[in-house]
Amino acid sequence: MTGQQEQKLEVAAAAAALVEDGMTVGLGTGSTVELLLAPLAARGLTIRCVATSPRTEEAARALGLSVEPFETVERLDIAIDGADQVAPDGWLVKGGGGAHTREKLIEAAAHRFVVIVDESKLVDAIAPPVPFELLAFGAASVLRALAPSQVRGVPRSPDGGIIADYLGPVDDPAALAGRFDATPGVIEHGLFPPEMVSEILIGHADGSVERRIAG
Repeated sequence: MTGQQEQKLEVAAAAAALVEDGMTVGLGTGSTVELLLAPLAARGLTIRCVATSPRTEEAARALGLSVEPFETVERLDIAIDGADQVAPDGWLVKGGGGAHTREKLIEAAAHRFVVIVDESKLVDAIAPPVPFELLAFGAASVLRALAPSQVRGVPRSPDGGIIADYLGPVDDPAALAGRFDATPGVIEHGLFPPEMVSEILIGHADGSVERRIAG
């Protein structure tokens, strides 16, 4: 097992311990969240889960966790997910797995959004690539408007959107997020603002888990 894998295991176990009996839980997507599922299931809690991707849903169900459609859950007590980049000011980049649209919907609906990462995800400043999802109709026009960007060679999202990456500079994440939001044809992007995040759990090489309050 690599040091990074051990860090992910530690932070995943710490996040699983935050979930309480009776909670509704949003489950993110990615390698760190995959490690969260087993310790969460092992606690034997009565919880209702909503998954951000078919992959997470299948893995959670296989471990005996109850996963429901998002539409059946009125509120989420907690959402737990990883990130590809975590900046000092709390901005995140997510979407390496192409699930950022569903992730943002679920995490925005949660009373508490907990980010779980190993220390390799800490960056001095947000850098490209920044994922975004766009409609197939007019995709070439959207890519030109957000140049330099390119379509990622992956299947479409579960909702039929095309996954692409912005490759230009990210001097101001808020300004770039505004540019994405103002571009017709963009379904969602992978820049998550600090206000969405309740706390960040970081697994370190010495085995410790750091907790940062965000937002």
